[in-house]
This record gives sequence, structure tokens and C-alpha cells, in this order.
Amino acid sequence: MLDRESTFANPQIVKLLQTRFIPVAIDQAYQRRQKDNEGRFYQKIANQGPRKIGQGTTQGLYSADAAGRLLEYTNNRGAERVLRMMHAALKKHRPEKVAAIAKGTPDARYNPQPPKGGLVVRVTSKVLGGYEKTDNEWRRIFQSSLGRDNLWIRADEHAALAKGQLPKSLLKRITRFHLIDNTRGEPPMWRDSEIKKLEGTFNGKNGNGKLRATVHLQSADNKRAYEAELIGHIETRNGKVTRLDLVAKGDFRGEGRYTRNAPKGKFPLAIAFTLADGKDAADTIPPQGSRGWLPGYIGK
Repeated sequence: MLDRESTFANPQIVKLLQTRFIPVAIDQAYQRRQKDNEGRFYQKIANQGPRKIGQGTTQGLYSADAAGRLLEYTNNRGAERVLRMMHAALKKHRPEKVAAIAKGTPDARYNPQPPKGGLVVRVTSKVLGGYEKTDNEWRRIFQSSLGRDNLWIRADEHAALAKGQLPKSLLKRITRFHLIDNTRGEPPMWRDSEIKKLEGTFNGKNGNGKLRATVHLQSADNKRAYEAELIGHIETRNGKVTRLDLVAKGDFRGEGRYTRNAPKGKFPLAIAFTLADGKDAADTIPPQGSRGWLPGYIGK
């Protein structure tokens, strides 16, 4: 969100990306660990910059040629700084023919795929109020930002929903990994022990009906909490879920190590879930809560 509102809102940067560069967006937390050809190519580039593989995050904006030679790097999101980096990279670039990277066998741990026969649900979160007014441009962007993620639903859970049942495993996954404030950065997920209340029902026939739930979450140190009501509608056809719309709304309190500058005290947080149509490449992006440990997220 920060990049959309700052870096990639600049028309000059957009034009350069469209005409002079091949833009690639990755999750460096995966690529810096991958033991496959894709990972090795990224690691080669990153190791030429200031943030080396094995020494923590390699976050940043890299410009490299097809041979994997680093041309320029910056971790500053300011449009002017990024423009200077892009122009400097273009001056250094010397076209040359290089062999294509062999696809090889992807590192399965860092290439998770949505469950076969399951569902992908897009998740969007928004803080609805409580922020103090600010003249700081960067803080203003964070205050108006949306959190985005994907919820993965297993095939057996999909089948249960189509029959009008609400699997406990699905309700707990939604609660632990998606009732979070991810609007300002990477949030901490909830632990099982931090679920103080979780009650849900699905009233309907043949998989068509209304879903309701009540949730109370509280961290062990009592610095974070979320009390919310969930309400949604599910529709099915021929044993398949064709509509899943769910909204969670309630009072959130606290922040995480990477989600600083939350509103003081309790503030309203809403989280919307809607069934993906499968036409967006972003549908295949793994859920944040599954990072590096898909079994812990998706369960059996």
C-alpha cells in the first residue's frame, strides 16, 4: 500500500516500468531461502547489494540485467530517490545475450499452491477511525491504507460449506490468521491460547444461508485484543460454493513489532472476505499466515 501511494503513484516511474524495465514483485522472505534456480538467481543479485543472504532481510528495490548483474539498489520508497536509481541503472545497462534460466524443480516449501478442490478468498482489512490527524505524508498513507491477504480453504471444508456446515477448522483459521491488523505492516498472528471466545453458526439449506460468529482475542501480555462480530452469506450451486461474502467488524487494541503507530486505545477495525474468481494472478499468493509453514496454517 505504501508503495502504491508513493513510489508507484509517480507517473514517470510508471512509464519507465512500462517501457524500459521488466517489473517483478516477489516475497524476498521466500526467494532468499529457496533452494532452486529461481531462488539462486535472486540470491545472486541480492548478494551484490548491501543486504547479504543469510544476514536477515534482503528487502529493497533491485535493478539487475538478464545475467543477474546488479545495476542499482535502494530501500527508499521516495519517488525522487527511486527515479534516480532507475535512471542510474539505465545508464549502466549494456544489453547482452544470455542463456535462459532453466525452470528446474521448484523448492516445494517456498512454492505452495492453493489446495486442490478448495477455495481462495480475498481478504481486505481497514482501520475505520481513531487516528490522530497528521501532516506527515508517510504516516497519512499508513493511516488510510488497506491490508490485503488470501484465505485458503481446503477441499473437505469446501464440501462441508456446500452442505450447509461450518467446519471448526475453517473458523479457527479465519480467527487466528486473518482477524489481524495488517494495514501498517506485517502483523503477529494469534495463538490458540489467545482465542478467548469463538462461537459460530451457519443457518441455511443446501449450503445457502447466513454465517454468524462472535470472536474475542487477547494476547498473553494483554497488549493486543480484538472483539468482533462476523456476519456473512454463502451460496452454492451443484455442490460448489459460488458466493462467500463475510465481514468482521469490532474493536481492536494494540500493535505489533512491525505494525507501529496504531491509534491509541480501542479503534474500529473491519475485515472483508470475498470469494476470488480465479482471474487474478494475486489469487495464487500464499496467505501471510502460511509463510514458511503451510501445514501449520492449512492443517490436515
